[in-house]
Order: sequence, then C-alpha cells, then structure tokens
Amino acid sequence: MSENLDKIAEVFLSEANDLLDKLEEYLLELEQNPDDMENISAVFRSMHTIKGSAGMFGFDAISRFTHEAETTFDEVRNGRVAVSSELITLTLQARDHIREMLDNKDNPSIAAESERLIQAFQVYLLKHDKTNKSQADTEQHIPAATEKNETKEKIESKEAAPKKEESKEKEQKAQKTEEEEAPEITWRIKLEFSPDVLENGTRPNALISELAEMGAISISPHFDGVPRLHDLNPVKCYLSWDVILTTTRSEEDIKDVFIFLDDTSKITITKLTDPDQDSSGKKLGEILIDKKLATQEDINNALGGQKPLGTLLAEKKIVSKEDVNAALAEQRHLKEQNEKKNQELNAQTIKVNSSKLDKLIDLVGELVTFNARLNQVASTVASQQLSTLGEQGERLILELRDTTMDMRMLPIGTIFSRFRRLVRDLASGTGKSIELITEGAETELDKTVIEKLNDPLVHLIRNSCDHGIELPEARIEKGKEPAGKVQLRAQHAGAFVLITISDDGAGLNREKIKQKAIDNGIIGASEELTENEIDNLIFMPGFSTAEKVTSISGRGVGMDVVKKDITSLGGSVSIQSVPGKGTTFTLKIPLTLAIIEGILVQLGDNFYILPLSNVVECLEFEQPVKKNTFCSSMKVRDEMMPYIDLRSFFEIEGERPDIQQMVIVTDQDSRIGLIIDRVIGNYQTVIKPLGRLYQNVSGLSGATILGDGSVALILDVYKLSDIVRKLDTNS
Repeated sequence: MSENLDKIAEVFLSEANDLLDKLEEYLLELEQNPDDMENISAVFRSMHTIKGSAGMFGFDAISRFTHEAETTFDEVRNGRVAVSSELITLTLQARDHIREMLDNKDNPSIAAESERLIQAFQVYLLKHDKTNKSQADTEQHIPAATEKNETKEKIESKEAAPKKEESKEKEQKAQKTEEEEAPEITWRIKLEFSPDVLENGTRPNALISELAEMGAISISPHFDGVPRLHDLNPVKCYLSWDVILTTTRSEEDIKDVFIFLDDTSKITITKLTDPDQDSSGKKLGEILIDKKLATQEDINNALGGQKPLGTLLAEKKIVSKEDVNAALAEQRHLKEQNEKKNQELNAQTIKVNSSKLDKLIDLVGELVTFNARLNQVASTVASQQLSTLGEQGERLILELRDTTMDMRMLPIGTIFSRFRRLVRDLASGTGKSIELITEGAETELDKTVIEKLNDPLVHLIRNSCDHGIELPEARIEKGKEPAGKVQLRAQHAGAFVLITISDDGAGLNREKIKQKAIDNGIIGASEELTENEIDNLIFMPGFSTAEKVTSISGRGVGMDVVKKDITSLGGSVSIQSVPGKGTTFTLKIPLTLAIIEGILVQLGDNFYILPLSNVVECLEFEQPVKKNTFCSSMKVRDEMMPYIDLRSFFEIEGERPDIQQMVIVTDQDSRIGLIIDRVIGNYQTVIKPLGRLYQNVSGLSGATILGDGSVALILDVYKLSDIVRKLDTNS
C-alpha cells in the first residue's frame, strides 16, 4: 500500500514541477501583456490545480500557501486588482518557493518564508484593490466638518455599502465558478422569426452571433418561405434556421438571448444530449424522426431504395432538402463534438524514466553492430538466404533506430523558456533594461545534449547581461536604445546545431583583456596576439575582467566551464566581437551523441568514419604527396582547395596505393579535402566516447565498433578544418 502511495506522490511531484515551469512562462508573458485574460486565467488555473493536488496528496502546507496566491489572481481575474510588475515579481517568488517546498518540505526555514510571502500577497491586495482605493479616495474628499457631523444613518449606510458590494461580488464569483464547472450539453434551437421582425429593429444575425459566443455551433438555414423575386419584400424576413449549440450555459441563458423578441416569432429549444451521453452515432433517420419530420414507416420504405436516405425522402416530398441538410449538419456537429472529447481523453503523454530511454538507445546501438556483423558473415558464406535476412534485419533496425532517436529528440525551446526569467532577474539586479529575443525554439536536439547545454548557456547569457549590455544612461550617450537586446538563436547545420548568443552591448575590451592576462601571468608582456587569440583568453580558467566580485560575476568561474562543457559534447565555441556594437558567441553542437550516418574509409590497415552530413563528394587523387608536410592545396574545378593528407597527419606507415581518393568535406564555413586510401561505403555508426588517454588527440571525436569487432575512429571535420585555418594564418 505504501509503495502505491509513494508512486502516486512521485506522479504528483512530476506534474507539479511541469505546472510550475508553465506558470513561469505564463507570468513572464503576462508581464509583457498585463491585460491578457487568457494568461491571467492560465495562471489562476495553474495555482488552483497545484493547490487541489497538493491537498489531495497530503502536502497541506503547499496547499495553504498556494491558496493565497490563487486568491490574489482570482481578484485579478474578476477585474478588482490590476497586474503590475510588483505582482509578477511576488508571484515568481511564490512559484520558486513552491518548488522549494516540494524539494525540501522538512526545512524549518520554509515555514517562515511562507508566512512572509502570504503577508506580502495580503498587503498587495489591500493596496491595489480598486474598490477599496475608490472608497478611500471618496473619504479623502469629505470635509472635516462634514465628517464630524455625520449622522448615524449615514454611517450605517456607509457600513452597509461595502457589505452589499461584497455580497454582489460573491454572487458573481459563484455564478462564474458554477459556469466553469458546468458540463457541456448540446441543444437544438429552431428559429422561426416573424416576417415583420426586421421592421421591429431586431437583427436575426446578431442573435445567432450571440448564441455562437456561448460554445460550438452549427447553423442550417431554411429557404422554404422565400417567395419568387417579383413577390419579394426586402423588409420582410422569410428565412428560418436550425441551430445546434454545444455549451456549458443553461437553457435559461439561451432563452435570455431572445428576451426582447416579439411574441409572433417562435423559438423552440430542445435538449439533444446529457453530459454523459454519447450521441455521435445518431443516424440520419433517427434525427428526422426525433424532429418529427418523418415517421418510422417513411424511413423503412425509403431504406429499400439504392439512393441515400436523405435523397430518397426529399424525392418523395416527405421532407425538404433543407431539412435533410439541417439533419446532416446536426449529425456532423454531434460527431465532431464526440471526436473532440475522445481526442482530449487520448491526447496524453507517457512519461518514461530517462535511464530506460538511454538503455533502449544502447540496445539499438548493439543491434546496429550485430546487423553489421551479420552482413559481413553473409558476404563470407555467400548465402543468398542469409543475405536476405540480413537486409530485412537492417531495414527493421534502421526504422527502430529512427523511432528511438525521435523519442530522444526535444525542441531546444524547452530550455530557452528558462532564460526569460534569468534575463529578467539579471536586468533587475543590475539596474539595466534588457530584452531577450529567441529564434529557432523548434530546433530539435538529443535529450542528453539539451540537458548538458543548460549550464553553458546560463554562463554566456549572464556574461552578455553583465559585461556586454551597458546601463541605460551609457547606451543613450552612445546613441543606442536604452533597452539592450540579447538574442538567443538556434538553427540546424548538417549533423550539428548552431546556437548563437549575441548582444548589442559594448563588445569585448581587448586592451583590458590582454592587460588582465599579463597581470595574471597567462601571457607575456611582449607577446603578440591576434584579435581572435585575445578574445579566446576569456576562456582561460580563473580569468575575469570584473573589478569586484558580485553575485553575477567576478570570480573567474564560468567561461572556462563553457568551453570545457561544449568540448565534452564534441562541439566548439567561437567569438565575434565589434567594439561598441556587441559580441556574438557561436556554439556548434552535435545533434546526437548516440548514432550517426557515416562513411567508412581506410588508411593502411586502419579504418575511420566520416560523418555523412559533412561529406560533399569523393574524387580520385593522383598527385604526388609532398614529403614532411600533411597540409597543402590543389585546384579542384578551377578553385584552390586546401587538403590534409591523413596518412601523414596520423603518421601511418606502409605503402600508399597507386591511386588514392580525396573526400571533400564541409564545416558549413568552408571546404577542405581529406586524402585517404579508399572509400568502403556507408556505415551506421554507433558512437562510443574515447577514453581519457585519447580525448585530446586532434582530429578525432569518438570511435565505433565494426562488425568484426575491430575499432574505427570517427574523424572530427571541424577540428581538422581549424587546423587548416591555423596553418593558413601562420603561413
């Protein structure tokens, strides 16, 4: 029994954390649009759900605390309290406190913080209640002499007024709550207006529009009463309508729409469904019988024909075409409403422990390796049946691999949303005005990569907000907008995702960076460095240009962590900075750390993998290779292209083949050639990390196991490209 309760509590904690994440997004959006009723209602619902669920699972302290925040937003929802930056800050603090209560419910200091925040909410309500404020303003304008001479009747009248107002507000609140909790019911409304209804000033379309505001609606007009053109009077109403309405409102609410309608018009309201009734399967004949437009005998006679029932009934003049169309519209409406309910019930996600997903990926990787070995055995044995089985197995394994990888892929926007709160708090703490702009939130990355990106991005955004963006006064002096901008953008680039963090701030102060590096003994005073080399000094451990240590920066911990974390992911980080204009950090991150499409190549007795997404084309290479150098260039289609002789680069001994091959690869910025002995073919590559001994070897990003059990190293195109650039710069 206790195990079941523990599992249920785990589900609650998981759902509560999801709600708190959404709550933060709602609040930050609400700060930008304080009058957005949808966001106000979303905040209220989140609070209400957390409160109810916490009470259900015995988290009474959370339930009591959340009730205060919920009460405040109920007042906001009812228009008695306005949304302000103060309220957003207070509610964000409450949101953080609820998460703290979930994680550390036994901490004694939490109770004190709960009381502080509860009092803050109560004080906010007293200060910002529009009713109290207007009453206080009225009292301030009453002359002192009049106040002293107030009669007992006036005092009693003043005391009774708030009670009357409070009673009215309670009734409205109760009515609204009752309306939200009411079940959906489908009604059939027959509108038969008097011919003179237009002359009385009534507009049927306005009445139908008012019905449409109550819920989902289907409308079918009837044209039976429309006369021929020469008999038509433009001020007469000849139409009638069948309206099918699904709503939570009551029958009395529907009748109130027609309260001012003349007595000669006829409005018939019929309940079609009850809340728990499924009427989506109603047949056309049943609807026509229900509307008393046909009898069961008529239906039975018509069903003997070959044509659709509605057509047959219309041809026999039992019902009109408009009646058939109205019945069909009703049938569609009921079916759509039922399908909508079913979709809402079925649109549920299953949460799977990440360790189980990682295990599944490992097993798929083993299957890929196993299938490669099976194909190798099949080619050795020369068995057609075994080859066919291997091909079928490969097709199924590839489909399983793609499905499993999709399960691991998440939009990077799942972490982008967290940084809106970070930027808001940093701007508040530094006295700056900063706007965060995000692009490409839908870009997908492997779940494990996204988890490891959070800390590097936090450090980079903090750096942009603290060191990059200037104070409003300084920005105005430079002719800039007082509010600075930090842009966070993601986009696909082959097997990588490019993430850029850019700001329109002051840019890097290279003189200050260089002097700090000299003072710290990182470089010599006479050492000459390029601008790029000076910029990269900020990634050195313990490096900081901050004058004093603050809660945001100054300890020299952060940028070195960024480079270390990104490198451990197989990615890279680069900087572009223009003094006075701003700085851009670009992260190149692999899409996944599990399985990639590759090309298997050979150098002597060694095998290597090239990521297929980086490969442009393969050519024959017949030029003599220069001795004592691994990098040179050649003309390819009238374009000079640098290349790396991988035999020389990796110091592989042995005789070269008479004709080698060159694989042209790209790193999105440029192209280089890689000279190899021969290309073997495509290969499904299960990436295995290199051991600590080989982590710093240039040009390699990982390894994989081939079908025969041997190891092939995975080439890092980006690092090889960087080597070529450095050689070009030095030469």
